[in-house]
Amino acid sequence: MEILRVENLSKVYGKGAGQVKALDGVSLRVNRGEFVAIVGASGSGKSTLLHILGGVDRPSSGKVFIEDTDVYGMNEAGLAIFRRRQVGLIYQFYNLIPILNVEENITLPLLLDGRNVDKQHLAEILATLDLADRIGHLPNELSGGQQQRVSIGRALISRPALVLADEPTGNLDSKNSREIVDLLKLSNRRYNQTLIIITHDHQIALQADRMITLDDGRIVKDEVIRS
Repeated sequence: MEILRVENLSKVYGKGAGQVKALDGVSLRVNRGEFVAIVGASGSGKSTLLHILGGVDRPSSGKVFIEDTDVYGMNEAGLAIFRRRQVGLIYQFYNLIPILNVEENITLPLLLDGRNVDKQHLAEILATLDLADRIGHLPNELSGGQQQRVSIGRALISRPALVLADEPTGNLDSKNSREIVDLLKLSNRRYNQTLIIITHDHQIALQADRMITLDDGRIVKDEVIRS
């Protein structure tokens, strides 16, 4: 079942001679539960695409549909609510709130949305991420790998339709990188989460179901790794 549809997406920055076309007519479809890796050289448009898929940056033209909802057909208030509920974002540099502890950082999307926390779901996420004994710790009391686990928990807590990860291992050593990728794969399988990951690491990309290669803002290859 299709969960994401992108139609002729373009993104242009600047004007005149300084204009840069970050995305140039990108179209793609992703099914529910797929694990997709997006690769490409620096400046190929990977992060721009991810941010537009996540509702963070508006396209210059084109359409993005998540569960048949026209993401950019909404106003800013509607888009903010949709993003909190339907999209889980994981960044390279964690983006945790320094004055909030582990539990508060993970449940922040629910609290911002005025929703109650499902304690059983929270406990399951904490156990899966091996953070159950760290719930009262602040970010500066955690290792880099633990902070990234918290950001994964925050992305999963709302049971979003789509989980997007932008170079989630780029700031970690090889051991922590392997653990984070294994956790993302586990969430993909356990919760049937649709996962799209931006990575420069070819070995990580090869663990996905499908690998999409971008070059100069265009899809130049879309290959199935495993079915």
